[in-house]
Amino acid sequence: MKLSIFLAIGLFLSELVSAQSAVDFANLAKYRDDNSAIVNTKKKVDVVFMGNSITEGWVKSHSEFFSENNYVGRGISGQTSSQMLLRFQNDVVALKPRLVVINAGTNDIAENAGAYNPDFTFNNIKAMADIARSNGIKVIIASVLPAASFPWRKEITDVAQKVDALNSKLKQYSHSHKLAFTDYNTVMRNEKGGMREGLSSDGIHPNSAGYAIMEPIIKNAVHQALGRK
Repeated sequence: MKLSIFLAIGLFLSELVSAQSAVDFANLAKYRDDNSAIVNTKKKVDVVFMGNSITEGWVKSHSEFFSENNYVGRGISGQTSSQMLLRFQNDVVALKPRLVVINAGTNDIAENAGAYNPDFTFNNIKAMADIARSNGIKVIIASVLPAASFPWRKEITDVAQKVDALNSKLKQYSHSHKLAFTDYNTVMRNEKGGMREGLSSDGIHPNSAGYAIMEPIIKNAVHQALGRK
């Protein structure tokens, strides 16, 4: 009898841990300690980069670019725009930055969290921009980077066309609402709409050469948005 009780308790605790992991759909835990440190020390943050593995990899590849410019990276590998929206309050607003750079859409098109709905993705990005602006945070919406196919979802077709359509919609929205739109895509794409050779090892994630192209583009955009010379 005692063995059965202990077994039942063990199974319950195992299920509880699994349930808690499943509940954190947006992975709020990833930057919880870092966010608390910034908030508790009242550190002033100029820019938060909200994104997926492209942003997370950027910080890992060239952390000095972020530290030297008082930028904070909040990228999480594999995330879609809906997950970013869920953690936007914790990972962006709570840090009280002057500006946020939003780079989302790649994993939506890759169907990481279900079938791709361009309107749903656009509305998630728009919602993040609206939340930022309502909290006095300036916004830069970054284009989705070039992609011709996804190595982990090769069955998805017309990838470049979907990327271009979303970028067109984001650019139009940014201009109509007087938000900055940063275009990485045009200078990094090949004639088929994929990533130019030499800028990525898998056609999705930039390497050091890819990030070297992106850095002056976004730094200039940030300077303009914050009124710097």
